[in-house]
Amino acid sequence: MDGFRASGRDRFERLVETAIASLPAELLGYLDNVQIVVEDVPPAAPLGEEDEILLGLYEGVPRTERGFGEGLLPDRITLFRRPLEARARTQQQLAEVVRDTVVHEIAHHFGIDDDHLDELGWG
Repeated sequence: MDGFRASGRDRFERLVETAIASLPAELLGYLDNVQIVVEDVPPAAPLGEEDEILLGLYEGVPRTERGFGEGLLPDRITLFRRPLEARARTQQQLAEVVRDTVVHEIAHHFGIDDDHLDELGWG
């Protein structure tokens, strides 16, 4: 078996919504200009290492790099359903890997890079 399928996109999107809802309320208040979307697979030329399969992707200007009152387009976090499903063997594992990926990508929105995420145990 190559992973746990969420039995449909709607069910997978509910896992994403549950992951977001599980975050502290004070954190959610800072995500008002962030789109979180689901795609089945990463783009053909992902922005990671050549042999790396992306689970999620943050696109935008981290909050730590913004000027005061600067108007920006919404940031975008994309979660890639098939690679996430491939990482799990059960519904519970899938929910955990989805939540971990949501937290990882939101951390990028707050200016936390991969090295610091590794130090924090979220890499």
